[in-house]
Amino acid sequence: MRRAVRTPTPHPSGATAPVLPRELVPEHVAIVMDGNGRWAKQRGLPRTRGHEMGESSLFDVVEGAIEIGVKAVSAYAFSTENWSRSPDEVRFLMGFNRDVIRRRRDEMHELGVRVRWAGRTPRLWRSVVKELQAAEEMTRDNDVLTLTMCVNYGGRAELADAARAIGLEGAAGRLDPEKITEKTLARHLYLPDLADADMVWRTSGEQRLSNFMLWQAAYAEMVFTDVLWPDVDRRALWSAIETYASRDRRYGGALPNA
Repeated sequence: MRRAVRTPTPHPSGATAPVLPRELVPEHVAIVMDGNGRWAKQRGLPRTRGHEMGESSLFDVVEGAIEIGVKAVSAYAFSTENWSRSPDEVRFLMGFNRDVIRRRRDEMHELGVRVRWAGRTPRLWRSVVKELQAAEEMTRDNDVLTLTMCVNYGGRAELADAARAIGLEGAAGRLDPEKITEKTLARHLYLPDLADADMVWRTSGEQRLSNFMLWQAAYAEMVFTDVLWPDVDRRALWSAIETYASRDRRYGGALPNA
């Protein structure tokens, strides 16, 4: 018997998701949650305050994603490059990510959200890994939406790790190098069953991938929003999806008569 889940909490404004044909709603949205530091600086606050305010933005977006019919959200929570930030900010972000996962785990489970983790284990606090694994275990059978927390994640790191694993299999005689294909590499990604991103959405006005999901974003539509992440809610997601829905996705082909 399928476990009962609750519906998303309505947005305080009364706004509801736009009605779009199913084929125009992205299955997988990858999000670069950018602008926390600038949001805090504009208000004379420490950078950490911007990260704190961004928590509610992410989980309002998750509820909005459920409402409009998105099936997977990947959130860039801590990149392999973020270790270069100040020791104080790195310590804050480690503890913050750990506590957010613990705080929101039950809420995500109630919504039927499956929580997963993509990233490297080395350097991560063991307490962060423990909370990620606990959330994965609790929510493993949920199927309303998959939320992938990308913690200590980098697109190049993921490809390097996949190449290393393939190399080890080849050296052990379990894989013929002549038979390595794109599918071989895809099977060695952190989450091989995670579908490619249909849409990469970045906030704050910056227009770059910043080493996020380089493989999965090969044919994603890029949507850039000027709003800083702590000011984002589900309405910004819906607007980004409407932009996505207006695009012609050709995957290297051409429109008829073009």
